[in-house]
Amino acid sequence: MHVGYSGKKGSETLYVTLSYVKNGKTTSKPYRKLGNVVDLQKSLGTDYNGVLEWAKKECAKDTKAYKDENEKVILSLSPSQLINQNEKRTFNCGCLFLNCLFRDLRLDNIVRNIDTRHSYEYNLRAILSDLICARVIEPGSKMSSYRTAQQFPEPPKYDLHEVYRALSVLSEESDYIQSEVYRNSNHIHARNSKVLYYDCTNYYFEIEQESGDRKYGKSKENRPNPIVGMGLFMDADGIPLAFDLHPGSRNEQLTLKPLEQKVIRDFECAEFIYCSDSGLGSEDNKQFNDMGGRSYVITQSLKKLKAEDREIALNPKQFRKIGSKKFIDLTQLDETDEEVKDTIYYKEVPVETKKLSQTMLVTYSPKYKAYQQKIRQSQIERAEAMIGDGSGKPGKRTRNPNDPARFMKKTSVTADGETADREFYELDQEAIDKEAMYDGFYAVVTDMEADPSEIIAINQRRWQIEECFRIMKTDFKARPVFLSRDDRIKAHFLICFLALLEYRLLETKLGNKYTVTEITGTLRKMNLCEVDNQGYVPAYTRTQLTDDLHELYGFRTDTQIIRKSKMRSIIKQTKNR
Repeated sequence: MHVGYSGKKGSETLYVTLSYVKNGKTTSKPYRKLGNVVDLQKSLGTDYNGVLEWAKKECAKDTKAYKDENEKVILSLSPSQLINQNEKRTFNCGCLFLNCLFRDLRLDNIVRNIDTRHSYEYNLRAILSDLICARVIEPGSKMSSYRTAQQFPEPPKYDLHEVYRALSVLSEESDYIQSEVYRNSNHIHARNSKVLYYDCTNYYFEIEQESGDRKYGKSKENRPNPIVGMGLFMDADGIPLAFDLHPGSRNEQLTLKPLEQKVIRDFECAEFIYCSDSGLGSEDNKQFNDMGGRSYVITQSLKKLKAEDREIALNPKQFRKIGSKKFIDLTQLDETDEEVKDTIYYKEVPVETKKLSQTMLVTYSPKYKAYQQKIRQSQIERAEAMIGDGSGKPGKRTRNPNDPARFMKKTSVTADGETADREFYELDQEAIDKEAMYDGFYAVVTDMEADPSEIIAINQRRWQIEECFRIMKTDFKARPVFLSRDDRIKAHFLICFLALLEYRLLETKLGNKYTVTEITGTLRKMNLCEVDNQGYVPAYTRTQLTDDLHELYGFRTDTQIIRKSKMRSIIKQTKNR
């Protein structure tokens, strides 16, 4: 539509004019009369040019209304006619938003570079994209992921056996893919690599004999199965940076250097603060991060300190409030006061080793103390219940630091100088008191000369790497692993890593307003139903989260019906930058 005129200039009559094709020729006709220019100037209170601007806006409104009316789909459905047997009618469109992240990470360019180094005929880009989407939408085995991909708006044009062949290529190119997506992710969100967090976990395999990297080792879940270990680096914003796998029998302390050297070399992250828990803070690892512009902040177990150092750390005197130089005696605090309860107190203790000069920062939190006391009290009550019903026996249970049986001790009754056959159990008050002395205290060691508040803030964000592992294990079901070859196992975890990266970036782009359950749950439920070959009807609930997703990526799948031509356009949009 366009603005049409009739009459002399300056006093002409304006129309909204509709153009159309008739008998192969383009013609037009008045669609709506807008009025005489002179009359419109008076009614609108504007000049000639103002009337023309108003007319253009009216024309745009009529154009939109006309398109909306003519795009309406009228369906004729019969309550007696059966749908076609084995016809696919439902599709998941949540994958479209993940495809946008795949596009923005420029994984298509990465795959094109990989294509030049290998000889294969399958579509590696489509396979990798579908495997990442399936890991978020409906995680399972590679066969299950292949079936899940059949429910995407653009189903696979490759075969299942090609998926397994692609895994070998992905494994070989894992380091290259990780370094490239790190660089490309900066186009989505500026990566904060000033602090890098490192931690390890392991994944069990339901086999009895060791094979390849699947070795017997210390399982995080206390399972008697062979395991494979994973080391993961995360940046200061909680976004994964790099990962590597190692045999399950390897000491985790030895896994840091190879991966960190790769990050320094391939990711061009030379200067950063290394942060980890005490289990990965060996003297060698500390020394490695005490050079080249790097520093470290590592948790320190107070229980494992030398007696003299522990006595200094737990001494209630010479603590300070953050931002104050005044010394405070913790025994003089009124911990019922809300301000005191919410305050963190600290002291700095120099700690010298043979090779390092470092500082131990000991913190005390009344709120943390109250939390620990509450947890321990419930465990004491469980221990008392176990004593009452005889269900617990210390020394015959698994080694769990939170097992209530640690607060129990055995007492033997003697008669006539001999030990009776019967044994009794009672609360071990000495064990309770020994544990209570650490309530509220926490410590880290560092080689940094920085404000204590900065060091505390760095360590407080360490929970995010634990959450990364939890998301991979629980939400993306990285376990069990339905593969046996080492190269394919590595490719499986690469896919889990890329799915986690895409999720974290999406979470950040959404302003960190939603939880992993809300985001993944919404993507998994965003189904469309194909109707009578006319288009797709949304079969999900429109929410603020779905609105935010559509606004973020500039397309909508929540109109009453989406024509097939429109869906093809959306799919193309999710692929092309």
